[in-house]
Amino acid sequence: MLCLAACVGEPRDTVRVTVTIPRGASIEVAVESLAARGLVRSRSLFHLYARTHGLPGNLKSGVYSFRPREPWRVVVATLRRGRGNEVRFTVPEGLMLAEVAEVTRRQVGVPRESLLVAAGAVERLDELGIADRARTVEGYLFPTTYVVPVGVRAGDLVRVMTREFAATWRPAWNARLDSLGLTRHQVVTLASIIQAEVRYAPDGGYVSAVYHNRLKRGMALQADPTVIYAYGRRLRRVYEKHLRVRSPYNTYLNVGLPPGPIGQPGLSSIVAALYPADAPYLYFVARPDGKHVFSVTYREHLAAISEIRRGRRGR
Repeated sequence: MLCLAACVGEPRDTVRVTVTIPRGASIEVAVESLAARGLVRSRSLFHLYARTHGLPGNLKSGVYSFRPREPWRVVVATLRRGRGNEVRFTVPEGLMLAEVAEVTRRQVGVPRESLLVAAGAVERLDELGIADRARTVEGYLFPTTYVVPVGVRAGDLVRVMTREFAATWRPAWNARLDSLGLTRHQVVTLASIIQAEVRYAPDGGYVSAVYHNRLKRGMALQADPTVIYAYGRRLRRVYEKHLRVRSPYNTYLNVGLPPGPIGQPGLSSIVAALYPADAPYLYFVARPDGKHVFSVTYREHLAAISEIRRGRRGR
């Protein structure tokens, strides 16, 4: 267990203090983070020391682990080069929160329940501006590869992933939200559905177009991935009986977007949600190879389904 103060029965030199330096942080932000963890008592003196030792121009973001009384020279050198005692782990695109917790348990050693609790921390929801819309940071644990110190705490791990999302979100997209008439949370929610639907990347913009067109017409999205999320586990196949599950996430029974994301969307899915293809499609069906057939009318859609089924029977 990682402690901020000495743990009973734990040697003093094994106690570690974790500090998070966000991407793009200034030296002032770094000093405040160090001071908040008790590693720096005099902000002004450390700030001067860091500047004279070339830190501002070489400050590396990340999650760092220090001893409580780490010498300043070690702290500065570490922030300049990054940590050596680290573990690398990857969050794949499209995972649900519970699955991300399992990945971090296996690859980083963070207990699954600790990650789930940290994902619901009010400060993380406030930082993302979704405290009034969500109970967890589902959708905002940005899928990419991370390098963190061995023994990193669940709270710091969640902070790093959500701040990676914030750093990835482009300021220009805020204006795009206004033109779509959607909030960022709604776009991330839509992006998570697109992420779950798309296996062939070029289809992303067209799948997005279908959902945008349905939203504009007040049609149910009827997205199978939302049904899977409602069940809380992966289904080998979605059957008719599954479509009746009572949940606000079931977009067969509820019109509009679900209350929040159903997984962690990657960059391409976020872009697709923001910039759908200019197409009139209202339906799509997946082929065995993962590509989709798109249709404007329900009759065309039924014909596409029939053709795909005939092709499967013909194999």
